[in-house]
Amino acid sequence: MHLFLHKNKTMAIKLKPLKDQVIVITGASSGIGLATALSAAEEGAKVVLAARNEEALQEIEQRINLSGGSATYVVADVGIKEDVEDIAKAAINEFGRIDTWVNDAGVAIYGKLEEVKDEDSRKLFETNFWGVVNGSLTALKHLKQSGGALINVGSVVSDVAVPIQGMYSASKHAVKGFTDALRIELEMDKAPVSVTLIKPSGINTPYPEHARNYTDKEVKLPPPVYDPKEVAYAILHAAQNPIRDVFVGGGGKMMSSTNKYAPKLMDKLSGKFIAKEELMDEPSQHFEGTLYDPGEGGRIDGNYPGMVRSTSYYTRASLSSVLTSALLAAAGLTALALIGKNSLADVAKETMETVKEKV
Repeated sequence: MHLFLHKNKTMAIKLKPLKDQVIVITGASSGIGLATALSAAEEGAKVVLAARNEEALQEIEQRINLSGGSATYVVADVGIKEDVEDIAKAAINEFGRIDTWVNDAGVAIYGKLEEVKDEDSRKLFETNFWGVVNGSLTALKHLKQSGGALINVGSVVSDVAVPIQGMYSASKHAVKGFTDALRIELEMDKAPVSVTLIKPSGINTPYPEHARNYTDKEVKLPPPVYDPKEVAYAILHAAQNPIRDVFVGGGGKMMSSTNKYAPKLMDKLSGKFIAKEELMDEPSQHFEGTLYDPGEGGRIDGNYPGMVRSTSYYTRASLSSVLTSALLAAAGLTALALIGKNSLADVAKETMETVKEKV
C-alpha cells in the first residue's frame, strides 16, 4: 500500500502486483503498446488490447492466450468517445474490473507547420490529445471506485518542442498539461488513483514508418534511440508503484534540462542538429502514414538505422529509490556540462561511475 498525505488526511493508493491486475492498453497493435501488452501478459496480468487494426489485434490476442496468458481485444479509434467507452465495457464484461489504464495510442506528422494541412493537424490532435482525454475520463469512472493507476504516454517533446514535428510536439505538450491538471484535481478529491506521465525519448518503433510525411526525404528519429521494451518496463513499474512522471532515456532528460535552464541554446541545437537528424538521405517513399487508417501492426521494433540502446541507465536509476542520490549527482554534473566546465563525455562517464557506486 502506498500512502499520499493531504492536510492531515490520508489517501491510500493500492496498486496490485502485475499478476493480479487487469490492464487496458490503447495503441496495443504495435510499438510501445505491443511491447507493454506482451510484457504485462508474461507477468500474469490480464490484458485488454485496443487499437484500430483488427487483424493485428486478433493475432496478438491469440499469441498471448496460446502462451498461457489472458487477453481480449477491442477495435477502437480513441478519438471517438463511444469507442473508448466500448473498451471499458469489454474489460468489465471479460474480466470484471480495471486496475490500470494505459493511454498509448498516437499518430505522427513530419512536416513544417506552415505546410501541414489543417485537417491533418486536427486529426492528429483527435488521437494524441483527445484520445488521452477520452481514455482518462472513461478510466476514472472505474478507477475512482476501486483504485488503480492511470498512465499516459507523453514524450520528451512534452517538454521540448522540435522542428519538423511541431504539431506532434504541440499535442504532447497538451497531454502533459491535461495529465498534470488531472492529477492535481484527483489529489484534491482524495481519489485513490495514481496518475503517471511517461516521457520517452526517441524509441525504435515503427513510428517514422507510420507517420504522415510532408517532406521529400525518408524520416527517422534523432538519436539517442532506445528499445521499446525500456518504455514497457517504465509503464509496468508505474502500474505497480505510484510515480508522477518518468523520462525513458537519459538523452530525453538532458534535452528537457537544457530547455529549462538554457532554452535559447536548446532552440539552436534543435534547429541546427535535431532537424537534420530527422531526415535521411533517401527520397521519401510514403506520404499517407496511419493518420486516418491503421497501418501494418504486430511489430514492436522499427527500422532505425543507427545504434539502439537496449537499456537506459538513467531511467533504471530514476525508478530505484536506492539510486536517488546518484541521480542528484548526475543532475549536478549535467549542469556543469551546460555551462562548459565538463564535456558531455565526461558527464556520462562520471554519472555511470556514480550510479555503479550506489548499486
